[in-house]
Amino acid sequence: MPTKKPLIGAAIVGQSGGPSSVINASAYGVIKTALEDENITKVYGAEHGIVGVLEDRLMIMDEEDPAELERLLYTPSSALGSCRYKIADPSDNDKDYKRILEIFEKYNVRYFFYIGGNDSMDTCAKISRYMAKVGYECRVIGVPKTIDNDLIGTDHCPGFASAAKYIATSVMEVARDCRVYNKGMITIIECMGRHAGWLTAATVLPAAKGDGPDLIYLPEVDFDMADFLDDVIRVYEGQGQCLVAVSEGIHYSDGAFVSEAKTSSTDGFGHAQLGGLAHRLAGIVSAATGAKVRGIELSLLQRCAAHCASATDIEEAFQCGKVAVESALRGETGKMVGMVCKRDGGYSVSYELFDLRRVANAEKKIPLEWITSDNAYVTDAFIDYCTPLLEGQTALGYEDGLPRFARLKKVFAK
Repeated sequence: MPTKKPLIGAAIVGQSGGPSSVINASAYGVIKTALEDENITKVYGAEHGIVGVLEDRLMIMDEEDPAELERLLYTPSSALGSCRYKIADPSDNDKDYKRILEIFEKYNVRYFFYIGGNDSMDTCAKISRYMAKVGYECRVIGVPKTIDNDLIGTDHCPGFASAAKYIATSVMEVARDCRVYNKGMITIIECMGRHAGWLTAATVLPAAKGDGPDLIYLPEVDFDMADFLDDVIRVYEGQGQCLVAVSEGIHYSDGAFVSEAKTSSTDGFGHAQLGGLAHRLAGIVSAATGAKVRGIELSLLQRCAAHCASATDIEEAFQCGKVAVESALRGETGKMVGMVCKRDGGYSVSYELFDLRRVANAEKKIPLEWITSDNAYVTDAFIDYCTPLLEGQTALGYEDGLPRFARLKKVFAK
């Protein structure tokens, strides 16, 4: 059971991995809650995540204008700076951990909050275990973030809903654009998702309104090029148009990615860099059909469209940060905040803690029963799951006709 005794000391919050439209809302949840608690003596933001800790680049959140901090709710990307840095297992190499401990002792850091996805939760778990091993009391809590929605435990992840809303909206708009001509056209839209197809599945949401894709392909099932071409040709010949949504990570039965952009290039965690799939498929379809074909890659637009953010997503992201601090103050450590949701009789959410050892380096994929038997669409079960998460509009303010994002002073500790 968590200890009840107060733990007096400073807090660090960091952001890691790919940004999202609401990762700063989670940071604000942590920062605001920590600043308001008398047991937390100072609140620092780590520049570029754990790299900022290692390099002693800590921003003093106490020095920021409260009004600017509040704008983090509606500011996209990672305001504190992100990284893709994988720390080794301490049993193999403890150099980074000794440095982290040195920084924690220098600033009397007793609370560490890390906002990110699978690999970030792995970082949290390793730091938590190391601090316990060396006897330094520091409460470590992970805050979920990933537009890929692939963290296990939590019903969904902050960032996913806003990205899904942008994708669904964009598909509605593209559907109107690609169907205006008297000559037929085939359009292929590529969405993010290396191993999990949650974002691509969100293209189904406008289908009931007549503006969704005709075909959807996800990485949860093997891709067959011959079946794909048969599907596209059947739809195109039947209605004179065809709109297709594909996940960047679709793969053949041998595990090879369909994207020709799979190279030896990887990110800091060893993941293959993907992209270019839509244009590759467009070329193949054009050669097979002779039709006009367009490939569209939504790319980074999916994760930074704050103007299209879900109010539900913003609120839940903030609450995850807030609950993280409240849990740490109660004595919890080595946990990740997650959401438990009910959808029968209306949508509701509660917040629970999940052991980081369970969460780290595991992936949650779309249930296979939510994918149609022909592997080319998703069922109503996904629609029922996803629709409530998109509710509500952002309260983002504007200045001179453009979004007004947070402008932090970034005063660094010495």
